[in-house]
Amino acid sequence: MNATMTEPLTVADRCDRCGAQAYVRVVLPSGELLFCAHHAREHAPKFAEMATLVQDETDRLAAEHGARSGSTS
Repeated sequence: MNATMTEPLTVADRCDRCGAQAYVRVVLPSGELLFCAHHAREHAPKFAEMATLVQDETDRLAAEHGARSGSTS
């Protein structure tokens, strides 16, 4: 993969940790990992040290799934 020319993530791209839809691609010297938003946040401190590119598309979550309110009323 050319780290400067990444394709947008699709619904077929799945998190390497849990299988949910991936919204973050992390390119490492040895390959790439895909993460859902939850696991990307969890592992960000570690992969940030090694990544050559982080493609973060988590901003699409609100557009695709709507903003969720914490209110129950």
